[in-house]
Amino acid sequence: MLKVEKLTSAYGRIKVLHDISLDMGQNEIVAIVGSNGAGKTTLLRALSGVQPVLSGRIMFDGKEIQSVPAHLRVARGLVQSPEGRQIFGPLSVEDNLRLGAFRRARENVEQGLAQVYAMFPILAEKRALAAQGLSGGQQQMLAIGRALMAEPKLLLLDEPSLGLSPLLVDQILAAVVDLRNRGMAILLVEQNASAALAIADRGYVLETGNVVHSGEAQALLSDPKVKEAYLGL
Repeated sequence: MLKVEKLTSAYGRIKVLHDISLDMGQNEIVAIVGSNGAGKTTLLRALSGVQPVLSGRIMFDGKEIQSVPAHLRVARGLVQSPEGRQIFGPLSVEDNLRLGAFRRARENVEQGLAQVYAMFPILAEKRALAAQGLSGGQQQMLAIGRALMAEPKLLLLDEPSLGLSPLLVDQILAAVVDLRNRGMAILLVEQNASAALAIADRGYVLETGNVVHSGEAQALLSDPKVKEAYLGL
């Protein structure tokens, strides 16, 4: 589904991604882990089309997309739920969700809302409330729900556990697993490496814009170098 070959990106003259290569298939969770400043968020921004690419290829569904504008990548099914949630606080929960539905035919919007509300029942209870009144965990559910309204084939999730309690982290990651089980591919960026790798099929470890480890998630969890450097074990 996704194949990245020797991807390089920069902020001005400073390169932040160096010849990144990775791949993922359908119905798979792939975790991207690493410390702050490793390039994880920049990688997702490059894949989604909001960060310029200097060189390399991004293949999605068998077609090159590195020159495709961000909104057309969404139309093809590559959708990002960004770090920091970026919800529209004064708007209602339901209006926030509807903003993500521009790919859907009008008659399918209600179906999408029903699917999101089934996954996150608390959003259904609060659908008429301003999004700024939600808790941090509920706002994260809303951000993911808004991305789901765009009908992604591949969902890019950036730090969904950031700032959440352990209980809410478990709820969010359980929802990610549920999406995978329903057939969606998910590229999960997380500083919480242990939690991400625990639910992932495979993983990549980034360090200063380079892939330094990759493999099956369980193998990475048991790798002594990964455990010492990134898992705090």
